[in-house]
This record gives sequence, structure tokens and C-alpha cells, in this order.
Amino acid sequence: MVVDTLKQILPHRSRFPAKFRAIMANMNLKEESREDVEQFLWRAYRAAEQAHDGQLRKSGEPYFEHCYQTALLLSEWHMDPVTIAAGFLHDVLEDTALTAQDLKEQFGPEVYQLVDGVTKLSGIKFRSHAERQAENFMKMLLSVARDIRVIIIKFADRLHNMRTIKYLPLIKQRRIAIETRDVYAPLAHRLGMARVKWDLEDLIFKVIEPEAFGELVKMVRDSRSERKKYIADFVRPIKKQLKEYHIQATVVGRPKHYYSIFGKMQRRQVNFEEIYDLLAVRIITERVDDCYAGLGIVHQLYTPIQERFNDFIATPKMNGYQSLHTTVVGPRGKVVEVQLRTVEMDETAEIGVAAHWRYKESDQAKLTHMDRQIRWLRELVEIAQNDKSTPEEFLELLKIDLFKDEIFIFTPRGDLIQLPAGSSPVDMAFEIHSEVGLQCVGARVNSKIVPLNSKLHNGDTVEIITSEHQSPGYAWLKFVQTSKAKSHIRRFMRRAQLDESIRLGEEILQKILRRLKMTAVHKAIRKNPGRSGYETVEQLYAALGRGDVTVRQVIVKFTPEQLPQEDALERKLSVAPGRRYRKSGQGVRVDGISDLMISLSKCCNPIPGDEIIGFVTRGRGITVHRVACSNLPIIDANHDRFVEVEWDVSKRRDFVVPLKIVAEDRKHFLKDLTESTSKLNTNIASVDMVVEDGIMTLHMSVEVDDIRKLERIQNRVRMIPGLIYMERI
Repeated sequence: MVVDTLKQILPHRSRFPAKFRAIMANMNLKEESREDVEQFLWRAYRAAEQAHDGQLRKSGEPYFEHCYQTALLLSEWHMDPVTIAAGFLHDVLEDTALTAQDLKEQFGPEVYQLVDGVTKLSGIKFRSHAERQAENFMKMLLSVARDIRVIIIKFADRLHNMRTIKYLPLIKQRRIAIETRDVYAPLAHRLGMARVKWDLEDLIFKVIEPEAFGELVKMVRDSRSERKKYIADFVRPIKKQLKEYHIQATVVGRPKHYYSIFGKMQRRQVNFEEIYDLLAVRIITERVDDCYAGLGIVHQLYTPIQERFNDFIATPKMNGYQSLHTTVVGPRGKVVEVQLRTVEMDETAEIGVAAHWRYKESDQAKLTHMDRQIRWLRELVEIAQNDKSTPEEFLELLKIDLFKDEIFIFTPRGDLIQLPAGSSPVDMAFEIHSEVGLQCVGARVNSKIVPLNSKLHNGDTVEIITSEHQSPGYAWLKFVQTSKAKSHIRRFMRRAQLDESIRLGEEILQKILRRLKMTAVHKAIRKNPGRSGYETVEQLYAALGRGDVTVRQVIVKFTPEQLPQEDALERKLSVAPGRRYRKSGQGVRVDGISDLMISLSKCCNPIPGDEIIGFVTRGRGITVHRVACSNLPIIDANHDRFVEVEWDVSKRRDFVVPLKIVAEDRKHFLKDLTESTSKLNTNIASVDMVVEDGIMTLHMSVEVDDIRKLERIQNRVRMIPGLIYMERI
């Protein structure tokens, strides 16, 4: 009965509209399953067409045309029927009356999950467009981590939107183009979808630099006939040799896309006429062996440029790309790039992870390979969830991972590790394991000890040196490149900051209660911390240490019988804002604060010459920090707790500054260190030294009177042979 009804509703294959038949023609289906797929996709086609009935785009065309073009692109990328159906329906939850329940009932939970993954958040008020953008990206990429097809649908959606962007206002065009440039194009590259990346970049270029784009299009068009003739002359002997060696291959000239040409002109600071490799030659073979044989033929015919050869077949890129790249000097001394790859590699290079969906049922190994390609994204999402990152922080980490070329680094055992270009030994350490990263104290690169902030290069052999006495510092965030390293360092520093706040809060509470002869209150707090409004006593200590809550507020909650004396407590424990007069202490002058002690923060140890700011901590007075101190609370959230302070050192006074020094363990290093400082008439307050695996870690405190003296000491220490790095702590 149901089958008969469907036959009446669904048209015969020959009566499907031409647009729908075009999608079906792109699908590689077995005949026995074709009819079922056809009926399933036709229902999705009709549901989207009816749901968007009457809606128009800015261009004036029916809105359904966008849904159709999205599905058409997905079919060209050989996606599965469920993904193409979701392409038809990708906007129905956001723009039509069709509900989530309707989607689940009519097309199943799988289609619903994909459509929901690409649907923007609604019903939530955001403070800014940037916050909305970050939230939507985070939602989408959480879905992508579960099912990569979500981003493939989004690529098709964004590509068609960029193709029709001219109908939008110029301001909106630019905003969408920049968003596409910053996230979607590099994400397409990261997933190996080169064709999508090239198309997006050219469309972005057209929007952001319309005049340069127009000029370049004209120059490329005017030089087309000359280039085609040159490439024909270049490939003729290659084709002849391939035929003689019985190698089945297709040799084609591939034009560079406009954005790539423009980028080369900008990087090399040259004119269009000086860019020789506007056209790359691609040799596509049946087997991997033929790729290497073809490479030999090319190198016999033309002189190769050695430093511009890459074997991405033996060492694939992070996005799964495989090919042989060589650059040779062709006829008339012009430089030509040649790429050699198999048919399968060529398809993967063009559409990346999308290529693997045609193997879904027949080749599990392909899916395993695809999972490896998006493992970085799953790890990134996991980091964001574990760290409770804000959407803005998540987007920052995403951009870090997207905008990097990769280098190949070897461990001493010969294992290969891929890292973003510009990575440091610390990045490699975190790539091996988070604990290795946290305890990384040095590295041997090609058997030579180097500083932690050294940049690694392609082919380096790196041995990581660790120490249990090592811990990360905020200075590491200035040179690490990977999101994994940045996230683990920030997590460690947050934990260290929390521990410091707990210690400080407990100390504040104990001292003040002892002074007020109310030590019984402390026992009551430990016994029942819930009365303070915090679940644990550690949370209360941390709040006190950060200044989120005052000791007076805590006392009042635990001794309600003392409420009449609240004013007295206020006078003893809080800031008195009434009178304005100048107070000076610890070599620091503060305006507008009275009856308050001043102390220099131990977390950053400010000295004269540092930019400083005061933070009012009730019950402890003003704590003076360096402006760059990482332990300062967020200024926007606590602006009323910050006060202007300035140095007021009328007579010579010494300040203790701790330094951390890491160096090779060699004879006389300590002697050289002490002599360097003593020549500057500097007193060393303390030295603590640990040696492990040939690496010396010193914590040295020196007495200085201002920042200039400290800088002179640091410059002297940097000249000592064997120093790996030094930081102020």
C-alpha cells in the first residue's frame, strides 16, 4: 500500500526535472540501490522547495536555488545521499516553519544531526557580532568533531554564498569575505580540500581587493596564449618519454589561481611579468611506482632546483595530501613546477576528506585515514571543553592551528612528528606528551643544545630534555605555536594562580582573625564552609586571595550576633574613601587612599622603572603589581579596585628580584655567573641550583635599585657561554 502511494507521488525517472537529474548523474550508485536513493533525495528536494516557497534571495532568485546549488556541489564532491539530503535542507530549521521533529520523522536522525550542526544559534542575545560569530563557530565545530560531513556541507553553503555575494551591501560583503578568509579557506586547506580553498580565496580576493583582482584577471587573460604555447613545448618531450617507457599518464597544465599569483607578487615584491610559474604541470599516473619513474624522466629532460623538491608521497602533509613536487628550469630558462601523483591522490588533493566518503562501505582503511586527518580538530575541541574555554578563546586556538604550514621533525629514534612551521622544542615536547611539555627544560637539536625558544626547521632531529624541577612560565606563550602547547601552559598557569590565591586567602584570613581575637571563627569556617556561600574552604580562600570577597563579609556570616559592630569592623578592615591625601610606603606613592598598608606583590616582584598598578585587597591594603603581571584580575571586571600608583624612591634602596637561569652543566659556569654580577657591584641574595641530564637550573635572587640595573645584569649573563635561557620570575 505504502509503495503504491509513493509511486503515485514520485515521478518516473524520466520526468524528474533536469536540475535533479544533474545531481543524480554525479552519484556513483549501484543499480540495485539507485531507485531508493532517488526517492529519498527527491523527497528532500521537494521538502526544501516547499519549505522555502515564496522566499527570495537578495539577487531576486528563489531561495531554494541556494539549497539546490549547495546539494549540487556536494554531489560533485561525491558525498553520500544523507549528506546531499542535508544540503537540500540545511537552512530549513533557521529560515522556515519546518521543525526538528519534522526533520527526524521525515528523514531520520542522521539528516537532522547534520542540519542542526550547520544551523546558527538562535534565541540567544549576544553582546556583539564577534561573540555571536565565535559561539556559532564553536557550535558548528563541536558538531564537526562528531561528524566531518557538517563542515563539508558548510563549505558548499559558503562557496555558493561567496559566488553570489555581489548582491549584498558592501559592508556585509567585506565582513563575510574576511570571515571566510580567516576561518573557512584555511579550514578547507587543513582538510585537504584544495579546490574549495582556491575557489574561496579567489572570491575573497575579488571582494577585498577588487581593483587588484580586475587588473590581474586582465593580465592573466592577455598572457594566456603565450603560456599555453610554452607549456605545450615543455610537456611534449615528457609525453614522448612516458610513452616510450610504457607509463600510462595524463599530463596537464594547471593554471595557478589568482590569489596565489597575487600572493607571490606580494611576497617576492615583483611584477606580474617576473612570475614564471603561473602554470604548474601535473602528471597523473595509475601507480605510485610510475610517479617516481615519471620524476626521473622529468629530471633527465630538465635541470631540477634541488632545494625545491618535496616528496609528499613518503611523508604526506597533515591534511592527507600526497604528491611529488619538483621545480625545474625549462626552455628559455623559465622556472616550471611539476607535480606527480596517482589518480586517487589527485582526487584526494582536490576534495580532501570528501573523497573518502565514496569508500564508506567498501574500504574501512579510508575512513581510518580520514579520522586521522581530523584528529587535530577533535583534540582541539576536547581541549576547549576540558579548559572551559570561552568561544573567543576557542576561535583563537582554531586560528592558531589553521594558519600554519607544517614541518617534519624527527625524534632520536627516527619517529616522524609533524608540527606547524615556526614551532619550538616546547611545541614538540607537548606533541609527545603533556607531562613532557610541562617538564621540558631544554633540547638537543641535531646534537646541539639550544634555547627553548629556538625555531625548529624541516628535518631537524630533536631530543627533549626534561626535569622534575621545571615548570612552564608565561614567557613560553610568546614563542609556542601549537594550540595544544598554549592550552596546556595556560591550564598550568591557571592552576598555579589558583594555588597562590588559596594560600594567600588563608594567610589573610588567619592574620586578621588573629588580630581581632576571633580565631574561633576560623574553626567554624573549616567545619561548615557552606555558610560563607562557597562549597569548600579552598574556594573561600581563593575568593579572599583574589579579592572577590572581604574578610568582613565572611565574619558577618559566621557571627551574626556581631552585626551591631559591623561599622566597627568596616573601619578596621576596609578602605576609607573619605579623605584624599597622599600616602607613601614601600617606595610607592598612592593618591586618594588613607589608613591602608602598601605591599609589593611577590608574584611579579616590581622594581623602580617597571610600569606598576595598585590593586585594593580589603583587609590587606594595596598590593602593587607590574602592569604585565599575569596574576592581576581582569581590569574590566574590577575597575573600581584599581588605583594609580607611582614610584617614590627618594633615596637608594635595593629590591630583590628572582631570576631563573637554565644552562649547560659545565665547569666554572657558576664562577662566571657570580663574577659577571659582582663586576656590576651587585649582591646575590640567594642561589638554588639543580643539575639533571647535563642541564643546570638555577634560581638566583639579586638585589637591584631599578630596572636599568637589572637589564645590565641580564645582558651580562646572556654573554656567558653555555646559557640556554633566562627569565625574570
